[in-house]
Amino acid sequence: MINTDKQKIKEILTRGVEEVIIKEALEKKLESGRQLRIKHGLDPTGPKIHIGRAMQFWKLKAFQELGHKVVLIIGDFTAHIGDASDKQAMRKVLTQKEIKENMKDYVRQIGKILDMRKVEVRYNSEWFKKMKVLDFVDLQMIFTAQQLIQRRNFKERWDLAKPIGAHELDYPIFQGYDSVAVKADVETGGTDQLFNLQAGREIQKNFGQQPQDIMTLKMLNGLDGRKMSTSWGNIISIIDEPGDMFGKVMSMKDELINDYFEIATRLSKIEIEEIKKSSDNPRDIKAKLAKEIVKMYHGAEAAQKAEAEFNKIHRDNELPAEIEIFETSRKNYPALDLLCDTKLAPSKNEAKRLIEGGGVTKRAGGSETKIVDWRQEIALEDGVVLQVGKRRFIKIKLQ
Repeated sequence: MINTDKQKIKEILTRGVEEVIIKEALEKKLESGRQLRIKHGLDPTGPKIHIGRAMQFWKLKAFQELGHKVVLIIGDFTAHIGDASDKQAMRKVLTQKEIKENMKDYVRQIGKILDMRKVEVRYNSEWFKKMKVLDFVDLQMIFTAQQLIQRRNFKERWDLAKPIGAHELDYPIFQGYDSVAVKADVETGGTDQLFNLQAGREIQKNFGQQPQDIMTLKMLNGLDGRKMSTSWGNIISIIDEPGDMFGKVMSMKDELINDYFEIATRLSKIEIEEIKKSSDNPRDIKAKLAKEIVKMYHGAEAAQKAEAEFNKIHRDNELPAEIEIFETSRKNYPALDLLCDTKLAPSKNEAKRLIEGGGVTKRAGGSETKIVDWRQEIALEDGVVLQVGKRRFIKIKLQ
């Protein structure tokens, strides 16, 4: 049974939406009572899905709740090529082993949002590994070289004499053909995906299919205001632990708060407007946001505990209830080695940077000591706690 509630349809077409092609046509289809096939594709370029990407799945959930069929395409074939939509340089080519490793947990992660029992999951290697070269050449004939290369990021790379791989030009064709393979009625994606989504319309026309409607969603910036990117470390993963997720939201720039409420939560517009009008200080508003985001992925109880733990550490200056243990027999430990061995720093260069930036503290017997010299040896005793930044702790246990 398809739900044709006009208010819910209006929200689908507007909440967090950048553009709909063609809006009037899609609205009529949603009101018709016919079940639509809503396509969304993602390439397994990393093992974790961040909340910026997850907003696509919340939009798919809204379609799913009206009774429409979500068709999820995992690009195990296209991930090897790599989407160049927002890239200012050729991206690293992933091996088949890396792709398999990245995507092995995707369905479970997406299942935190979608009812996977009702999702049609497809892998595009299913049709591309069977495609003949001549058939692909026929697909290329639908487009001109100018169409494929005049995209903004390609033009910028061309002007700067940066290489553009021939395989990068083919990516929109592969993504577009996915729409033919699954007979998509609608495809969702980020604003950076518009060219690829439109390619799907053109290829569908060529195959005698009704061209899909397109919905692009607003992009969610990372915690530092730049695009959310795993390589920049400014993301919140949907499988982050509740405490980490809460802390990351609290660390974001204040000017991002309103965008996160609109794009990254399911609060109603009325609730969001009330929050915007609130005279509360940004710290308290951010705490509401953090609690709401944690609740979406881990539940209300976990959100409550995450807030209490955050306040305990950052407001009351207490230690977390649970701290990871590092066992050692050494009572004096070179600072850089200790940070690396405890995994508080990924490398000695990063450990040095943290110490020089005043980000490393030794806590023992109720007192705190900043580690200021990366050349020093740190005296250890049983129960000493090392703290890096605001959220990372290790407790020393002498053997």
